[in-house]
Amino acid sequence: MSNKNNPSNSDSVLAKSVQAIAVTLLMFGAITMIVPFIWSVITSLKSAENIFSHSAFWIQFPPDFSAYKQIWERIPLLLYAGNTLKVALIVTVGQLATSSLAGYAFARLKFPGRDRLFFVYIATMMIPGMVLLIPNFVVMRNLGAINTHWALILSAVGSAFGTFLMRQFFLSFPSELEDAAKLDGCNPFMFYWHILLPNSKPILTTLGLMAFQNIWNDFQWPLIVLNDESKRTLQLGLSYLMSEYYTDWTLLMAGAIITLLPIILLFFAVQKYFVQSFKFTGLKG
Repeated sequence: MSNKNNPSNSDSVLAKSVQAIAVTLLMFGAITMIVPFIWSVITSLKSAENIFSHSAFWIQFPPDFSAYKQIWERIPLLLYAGNTLKVALIVTVGQLATSSLAGYAFARLKFPGRDRLFFVYIATMMIPGMVLLIPNFVVMRNLGAINTHWALILSAVGSAFGTFLMRQFFLSFPSELEDAAKLDGCNPFMFYWHILLPNSKPILTTLGLMAFQNIWNDFQWPLIVLNDESKRTLQLGLSYLMSEYYTDWTLLMAGAIITLLPIILLFFAVQKYFVQSFKFTGLKG
């Protein structure tokens, strides 16, 4: 009896060990991600003279909230937020439209070279973003989009990752559903619009949040293509609080916390869709 039970006991111990290691790694990753955020909050509540005079994680009592008032006086935060929100919303809607249409084509339509074309399209995800900066700049210059928000929108409205995500999700729908729709008189676009999209809320929400967050936090591309102060985005505007000789870290951290709050609130509002979306986007097809 004991010999027969030994293999199962060993498997149980191994499974628990693997689970413990996984939990430990996840906790380590979570701590690594949250520590900079905690430091930013603490720093934003310190007075300028106390930033480097105490431990980095020393909480000043009473906390100093003056930086949260001064940030509105130093830079036009509402203007930058409006610019960023406009670009982020347009790009998000654009990515949802292009990714869902392309994902549907690659998942449900049959045409010559479909799989090869999909492979080439997905392979573009392997190209480092830095390599594309100069080609994208040249394209935007030829289009006359430099120093306009169109340079930010046109360069991000398509997404290979979004197409991949939507394709994998659409593959999870049984072919019998499509056959039944055809018998009811649905053409391919009607099947996409009336059946697939209404049942794709989790993946659309997840992709939309990812697209919105990427644009909201983007700094490098706006720095290259935008010159006028009236067109700056939030991250680019905050960078002007830093200078060659002096940086007001309290003010900078207060601005960073203010710009981060919308993303945090948005994430908590839609976090339940993340598990649902990735549950159905396994590596099918």
